[in-house]
Amino acid sequence: MWTTESLWFEIAVVSIVYALGNILMGHFEEQTPKIRRVAKYLSTVLLVCCISVYVDRATSMTLLSLFIIPLLYIHGYYLPKKKGINGWTGEPKSKYYDFRKWNKDIFSKGKDNKQTPML
Repeated sequence: MWTTESLWFEIAVVSIVYALGNILMGHFEEQTPKIRRVAKYLSTVLLVCCISVYVDRATSMTLLSLFIIPLLYIHGYYLPKKKGINGWTGEPKSKYYDFRKWNKDIFSKGKDNKQTPML
């Protein structure tokens, strides 16, 4: 009944990796367009499946596991040491937003936009 000989295994592994990544690191992508996030997931699934079909499963899983090296470098060394940003929480947010070249106007919305309470 259960077999790992199909491409569904690769799709499941990539989906689990992305699910855990979104749960643990999703706050780093809060202003990234949704279509870009979906395209990144689909391109990763396509890449891993193509390598698995045309080379072999061990190579595709090894390549997928090697993606942890840039993740550890960026979040463990580059952001904290070079940019002064906590690699796990993305704080201070203003520095992180500058680094990503995102609009920081979300921090001033509470001051300028006075909302009346709904009755």
